[in-house]
Amino acid sequence: MLPLKAMGKQQYILVTGGAGYIGSHTVVELKAAGFIPVIADDFRNANRIVLNGLTELINEEPLLHEVDVCNSTDMRELFEKYPFVGVIHFAAYKAVGESVLDPLKYYHNNIQGLVNVLDLALEFSVLNVVFSSSCTVYGEPEGVKVVNEDSPKSKPNSPYGNTKAIGEQILADVFKSNPELKIMNLRYFNPVGAHPSALIGEFPIGKPNNLLPFVTQTGIGKQQELTVFGNDYPTIDGTCVRDYIHVVDLAKAHVKAINFLSSKEDGVIEAVNVGTGNGTSILEVINIFEEVAGKSLNWKFGPRRPGDVIEIYADASKANRLLEWQAEYTISDAVEHAWKWEQTIVDYE
Repeated sequence: MLPLKAMGKQQYILVTGGAGYIGSHTVVELKAAGFIPVIADDFRNANRIVLNGLTELINEEPLLHEVDVCNSTDMRELFEKYPFVGVIHFAAYKAVGESVLDPLKYYHNNIQGLVNVLDLALEFSVLNVVFSSSCTVYGEPEGVKVVNEDSPKSKPNSPYGNTKAIGEQILADVFKSNPELKIMNLRYFNPVGAHPSALIGEFPIGKPNNLLPFVTQTGIGKQQELTVFGNDYPTIDGTCVRDYIHVVDLAKAHVKAINFLSSKEDGVIEAVNVGTGNGTSILEVINIFEEVAGKSLNWKFGPRRPGDVIEIYADASKANRLLEWQAEYTISDAVEHAWKWEQTIVDYE
């Protein structure tokens, strides 16, 4: 079976949360690959400025519908309007620390949104489903820091991570009763960076929850000081270690995933790690920023933060093999692009 992009007719892909950080970059890559992405986003966790950059990058205004994925009535109207051939489900809350403080917010939004999307996908026979999962489903690995898709899982360290684990279980259960579905759980490691054009990038609402935007905001003066949570972990320098994947590489993996699913005549469910296979500590990220920006960063150590995994990075060989995908950008590229983006958006805030 030919990939969807090669089948010669308009191929609409629903992108829930498509105005968000990863979603917006994926919209660009979908368009470049010949798809017609349709964004469903209510902007509770996104900034409308992204629409300007998207319009320039895809050479037209994006197809956008301001809907809450937890509103099944509004979502139904989208499925009635467009003959979707696939769904990429991003829409979810994603801050580990916030999920520890407000777990019910995460369980309601992240799980209800997925259930609604799956219910409608089944009703309208939209068989290709890509789920935005996370390496948090592995929990805190015991005795191993490099994880593959079959690595033993422990309980996720946060309600956010648990919503992703539950999401994967929901998909597995639905697949058992609907074996015609074609599902891929993309387990992201730590998305960072921005589009090299600096037309779109990460735009946190309020104080950033992720490391790199907090670094760049501190570097430009929006934040007074960066706190590094914990300096006594059993790692290379005492700080947490992560696998930082450039957001453009991650976006391209979604296009690969949609084409892989469409190439299958029978139903399939797969989980695939999306990462670089390299671990970088928080202090190393700070050092890279200082080299890229040519300036010192104001930071300090603070106590450990609940929910943080100590050290984890990807065995991405399955993505290489199954999707013919591999990361192209380095962590230095990601920091450089994030800093360029930060300097671009300073006048918007």
